[in-house]
Amino acid sequence: MSFGLVSVPIKLYAATTNHDIRFHQVHGADGGRIKYKRTCSLDGEEVDYADIVKGYETDDGELITLTEEDMDALPTATGHEIDVIEFVPADQIDPLLFDKSYYLEPEAKAAKPYALLREALIDTDRMAVVKVALRQRETLALLRVRGKAIVLQTMLWPDEVREPEFDILDNDVELRPQELQMAASLVESLGADFDPDDFHDEYRDAVVAMIEQKRSTGEARPAPVAEKAGDDGDSMTDLLTALQRSVEAARAGSGKAEPEPEEKPAAKKAPARKQAAKKADDEDAAPRKRTRKPA
Repeated sequence: MSFGLVSVPIKLYAATTNHDIRFHQVHGADGGRIKYKRTCSLDGEEVDYADIVKGYETDDGELITLTEEDMDALPTATGHEIDVIEFVPADQIDPLLFDKSYYLEPEAKAAKPYALLREALIDTDRMAVVKVALRQRETLALLRVRGKAIVLQTMLWPDEVREPEFDILDNDVELRPQELQMAASLVESLGADFDPDDFHDEYRDAVVAMIEQKRSTGEARPAPVAEKAGDDGDSMTDLLTALQRSVEAARAGSGKAEPEPEEKPAAKKAPARKQAAKKADDEDAAPRKRTRKPA
């Protein structure tokens, strides 16, 4: 981080975290995880990851595809410096522009210039506008103070903020003095100093309580582990399995399957076919119990 001729070696840490309860989609019957295959909307075939490219559809319905080579040719930002462009009054920054927050930790030898910048921002009631490279993309950001720490506040680009285009707001609304006074009195009656610790996520608390209640009543069960061979993500295993089955089917169709040592294939196979036929007759005679799979 540099401002003027002053450089401050720092480390970057995410200042916020998400405590939402995350659920998986599972099969209600056995608890197996639900997986989604990458399929083509035109032919319905599953598509290998290597055959997928980025596509952009224009407003007039044209499709533009970008390959990995195209993406590699785009300009990327790889610098690790946070350069201050200008210092602006804090009240000129629209909070709608705020995106993600990161704490800046100074190295031991940089404690003094770090504190110098922090106090300068406080005394002048300003924020520093900077540009920084995050994930190889240049991002507009601010440096602001929170307690004793300097926060890097990434921002949206101005054209990413929508304007409220509501026709009803253009109509003149008549407000009587008595109504304004009553509204002001209500605001004053509910006035308080904001303390974020006074608030909590009631929905999340209810979800946690429900999960704990189900666990305490014995409704929890071990999470099933899928076999490796059936893992859709292992495309090489799927390919080898498909090839092996294809070879077996080809041999069976051509009659080239090798007989077992010291046994005649015909004599060995005949009883098996007879037994299979008898089993099929027995199954046809007895009513079959069908289980409908859930949709």
